[in-house]
Amino acid sequence: MNVEYVRVPVADGVALHAAVAGSGRPVVLLHGFPQTHLMWRHVIAGLAADHTVICPDLRGYGASDKPAEDGPDTYAKRTMAADIVTLARELGHDRFALAGHDRGALVAIRAGLDHPGTVTHLACLDVLPTLDMWEVMHGASAKVGFHLYLMAQPAGLPERMIAACADEFFGHFLDLWAGDPATIPAPVRDAYLRASRNAVPSIVADYRASAGIDVEHDRADRAAGRTLAMPVTVLQQDWGAMLGFDAAARWRAWAPDLRHVPVNCGHFIAEEAPGLVVEELRKLLDR
Repeated sequence: MNVEYVRVPVADGVALHAAVAGSGRPVVLLHGFPQTHLMWRHVIAGLAADHTVICPDLRGYGASDKPAEDGPDTYAKRTMAADIVTLARELGHDRFALAGHDRGALVAIRAGLDHPGTVTHLACLDVLPTLDMWEVMHGASAKVGFHLYLMAQPAGLPERMIAACADEFFGHFLDLWAGDPATIPAPVRDAYLRASRNAVPSIVADYRASAGIDVEHDRADRAAGRTLAMPVTVLQQDWGAMLGFDAAARWRAWAPDLRHVPVNCGHFIAEEAPGLVVEELRKLLDR
């Protein structure tokens, strides 16, 4: 499998680094936290035989540009989704399927809501839509999301705290969330840590947006009755059993054409169960 690396301008002063492989119907894959496009390395191999697979580093992550946060829009998921639509268009694809994990899934959801004529199919791995995430986090169980609250704070303190122990902070999540740490081998883990320690301000800004402007956008869509018009597949750990909510019901309110699949692995599904991810993506693309 040949992988080409490209750098594509998507906004004023912002270019995205992306891996591109294969040929055929386009599928864009968006990584999560604290990762880069490398998290899709096994899935790319499973799709590239008959699809054009595009795996960018999100704005603020990896080798993509990291603009300074100069307002709530800089790392709004609406802005990051527009980056992805522009990236695909610059690579020759006006319509494409989209899959995202964790932070990338939040970008993918926003792309599906804002660009329903562009996103043909949508897959989300181990996440809830932003507004729902904040609604289900409460009480002692919310300790699992301590980082959400830390990075939601005004600029300054969270960046300094995280930068002071960046490898320990980001490594904590790689270790805690992996069902099998061996699925993230040392060279890949090192790459994730290196990329994250070099992107602390932009990663924090991404999370800060999710406690502010992203919630506003979701509330506006909910009030307007806006939903995801395309077929949607969600692969998810059983968060509801731990936090006391019905994940499938939460998702169904946003995605009328939903396939919700519980998974028996850790958070890093594309690395822990890539065969399942490829299988479910192919099923989705046939819908």
